[in-house]
Amino acid sequence: MPSKGGMLPITRAFLSSYYDKHQFPPISDDVSRLSQQLHTCSDHLRKISLPLPEGERLLLKEVEMQPPHKIDENMWKNREQIEEIIFLLERSHWPKSLQDQSTPEDVELGHLLKKLKDKCEGILKVLESFQSKSSENVFNTVMTYMPQDFRGALIRQQRERSERNKKAQVDAIVTSGGSIRDKYALLWHQQMERRRQLAQLGSAAGVYKTVVKYLVGVPQVLLDFVKQINDDQGPMEEQRYRYGPPMYALTNLVLNIRLFISLSWLRFQDIKLEKHQISMLEEAINVYTSELERFLSFIGEVFANSPFFVTAEEAGAIEATKNDDYRETSVLAGTTFEVSLDVESVNSYIAWDFSIAQGRISMNIGFSIEYTNSSGQKTLILPYRRYESDQGNFCTIMGGKYTLIWDNSFSTFFKKALRYKVDCIAPVVESTDEMCN
Repeated sequence: MPSKGGMLPITRAFLSSYYDKHQFPPISDDVSRLSQQLHTCSDHLRKISLPLPEGERLLLKEVEMQPPHKIDENMWKNREQIEEIIFLLERSHWPKSLQDQSTPEDVELGHLLKKLKDKCEGILKVLESFQSKSSENVFNTVMTYMPQDFRGALIRQQRERSERNKKAQVDAIVTSGGSIRDKYALLWHQQMERRRQLAQLGSAAGVYKTVVKYLVGVPQVLLDFVKQINDDQGPMEEQRYRYGPPMYALTNLVLNIRLFISLSWLRFQDIKLEKHQISMLEEAINVYTSELERFLSFIGEVFANSPFFVTAEEAGAIEATKNDDYRETSVLAGTTFEVSLDVESVNSYIAWDFSIAQGRISMNIGFSIEYTNSSGQKTLILPYRRYESDQGNFCTIMGGKYTLIWDNSFSTFFKKALRYKVDCIAPVVESTDEMCN
């Protein structure tokens, strides 16, 4: 077992420093553009007089919601939607008139749908492989620090049994005619169960209780770490801040692709697909599959090379740079964040320095400053403008309350990780002797 002497688990601050070196090139603007175009076309289709079936109503509700926060949950959501799209693109699930292939246009559309289905099947395999490798990597990394004897073997055997049981549960749902939605609800439940089992390894609880009692000599630092690695404010939260937004945009696009196809099939007898809509669908699937593959390739490399442990000296150096009077907060989509300063003396200086963490689709935030006098009247001091980062200061000419406002209300989906420092520097008052000299 590798020595853990002088080693500490990664922290969120460490991951922030590590991810600074691995910034994902912005996702294509075509992703949001095509999502919006598909959504507009779907709106038109759903307003046709016929009521929507329950499945389409549920799907529409999901499209209108924000994507899940966790990256791995988005991965499962994308897998589910890709399978649903493949299902819709199978010839047996085309509208009856399209299955008949009675016109040259229908034949041409049929060839395109087969090509798009093949493309979706290809990206599904890529995503499945990514998830499998990631899961193995996390488990094997933890096991590296476990005793390399019968104790480690017991944990591996327990995991193998657990995975076989999980696969049998999924097979049973498929065999009994369960829906794709049912299948992925179970798969996500199983993923959460894997997390619980990892946490149980650190707390000596649940199914691992009989195994953990043999783990004499396992560093407590490791057992503590596996309990909290996936907490909402644990180390992995930095992954979500850095790499969540591109994933959220892709989730939004794949949901809109599925909704558009589903409603198009439902209304096909009334409104056949027009050429520009077919071209839009083809472009959407091409962009989605290429951007998702690019994201998975990048993120797989980053995650695979991210350590679980660092030296105490390295961790200390990272923490020192992060604790230099700067503060960090998350400004949720559709909200603002404010810092108010009560200034007593005129000629005080209000200074600020802030930046938005890299790796987002939109890396800017609105910023303005307003003054409020004793009667509550407000005056704009610094007009609203969007920034990626900014430093500045001004000299006050009145006492009262000054409010610095960071505005993310223009964002529909994406939170912004704000790192900021604000200070109010009182005027220097010279002594009587100094003034007389």
